[in-house]
Amino acid sequence: MEAWRCVRRGYGRCVVGRGRYPMLPHHQKSLGRDWTTPWENLQKCCWNRHISSCMRWPGHYSRAPYPYFSSRHFSLNWRPPGLFESRAPFQYWNWRPDSLSQTSLFHLSSYIMNSEGDEPSSKRRKHQGTIQRHWEYICNHNKENTKILGDENVDPICEDSENKFEFSVMSYNILSQDLLEDNSHLYKHCRRPVLHWSFRFPNILKEIKHFDADVLCLQEVQEDHYGTEIRPSLESLGYHCEYKMRTGRKPDGCAICFKHSKFSLLSVNPVEFYRRDVPLLDRDNVGLVLLLQPKIPSAASPAICVANTHLLYNPRRGDIKLTQLAMLLAEISSVAHQKDGSFCPIVMCGDFNSVPGSPLYSFIKEGKLNYEGLAIGKVSGQEQSSRGQRILSIPIWPPNLGISQNCVYEVQQVPKVEKPDGDLTQPELDKTEVLVTAEKLSSNLQHHFSLSSVYSHYLPDTGIPEVTTCHSRSAVTVDYIFYSAEKEGVAEQPGAEVALVGGLKLLARLSLLTEQDLWTVNGLPNENNSSDHLPLLAKFRLEL
Repeated sequence: MEAWRCVRRGYGRCVVGRGRYPMLPHHQKSLGRDWTTPWENLQKCCWNRHISSCMRWPGHYSRAPYPYFSSRHFSLNWRPPGLFESRAPFQYWNWRPDSLSQTSLFHLSSYIMNSEGDEPSSKRRKHQGTIQRHWEYICNHNKENTKILGDENVDPICEDSENKFEFSVMSYNILSQDLLEDNSHLYKHCRRPVLHWSFRFPNILKEIKHFDADVLCLQEVQEDHYGTEIRPSLESLGYHCEYKMRTGRKPDGCAICFKHSKFSLLSVNPVEFYRRDVPLLDRDNVGLVLLLQPKIPSAASPAICVANTHLLYNPRRGDIKLTQLAMLLAEISSVAHQKDGSFCPIVMCGDFNSVPGSPLYSFIKEGKLNYEGLAIGKVSGQEQSSRGQRILSIPIWPPNLGISQNCVYEVQQVPKVEKPDGDLTQPELDKTEVLVTAEKLSSNLQHHFSLSSVYSHYLPDTGIPEVTTCHSRSAVTVDYIFYSAEKEGVAEQPGAEVALVGGLKLLARLSLLTEQDLWTVNGLPNENNSSDHLPLLAKFRLEL
């Protein structure tokens, strides 16, 4: 950055940083924010000087708002012999001196380069605007049942709402400020002011107020901000808040907040994925499970189990992700279990750091997964390289975790071994127990919930993927709202299933966007959307 400020001011900085020297001649011409100067003058100023080692070249950071050499005024096959010869050949440009005359102008432009290796045009800095998201009503599949945010909040009539309890759920990764600053390379496309917490929090709170969801599941909630700003603000809006901070020295966590007017709290159940006695579980992620009682006159109303989590990011550690998910499912099973052996309705939200169609995602939706021969780097679908190809062990987690392959808590039992003729020593007995246990090992994971995804993850007309997060490095779907539903037949689009008695009925969802849509407003975060994730929002009906 310092070097480019020097360029704009007309002087350079020496490689050792001990002084400045004129870089452009005094008679260069300024055209708005652009600079032009005869090539021979620039060559005299820069010849054999180490500017390649002290300047941040725009071929690498193309969205920077400072000027750089434009490829539109000369061939990219041209390379000045003296400009870069003091260092290794510059990797981004491949110029040849015979394509530029000594009288040509060297242009320092404030516009974006078009050179090979530059960022795609969709990711270039755009004029700020407002993204439009629509309500998609599931009960009647026609285009008339959509509305743009800002219209009157009137739902289309799906059916008689008597003896039914309707509520809305938002899942939102609000981007911890500490994590933003620790990973600033993900936000090079953003103007610095929009990244400040003093700018971001009012925008986030404005979104929450606008959507007015009955239940909020928030991830990356920074502890100090939660205590001083987030919780007081949400309580003033009528929410009761529960929070679980990550273990270790991690300053953020998960929060579930619900409207006093809609629910009463039955139980709070935090889940820590770090286990000192299990070497595999050395990460500080957490989950939070609440049991809520709808406030309705009917005495027969079932409780609703709401879970929120943020699983490990590391794409190469699918073994940890699956184990964390199994721990969350075991806690949900314990909390949602009813006296008759069934489960109350379940809503499971969060940032699962897994993409649609991945083995982890499929396990959640289908309730089963055979992971034999599965590479740990393929579990979440994020890993595209050849790294992380170690095969998952069988079983993935050790028995002392206390969770079965059916993702429920179990009582540890020592395998019984019939005593053969003659006495065995203790080491021989231990070996026998290990062998007996190995015979019972299975690579099949299961859970007993019927979970559907609120979203379909692809635009129905074009098949273009929807995304829930978008920053300088990637734009993918990793955030979900899953809900318990008994499916009626086979839906044409995933996420559009209709629940029967015994589950929740999905009424509507707030539409998601494509990567191209988000880059029209300069990606995330931006002036109006202050997280690198989009909020997910769904409306449900509970049959009474």
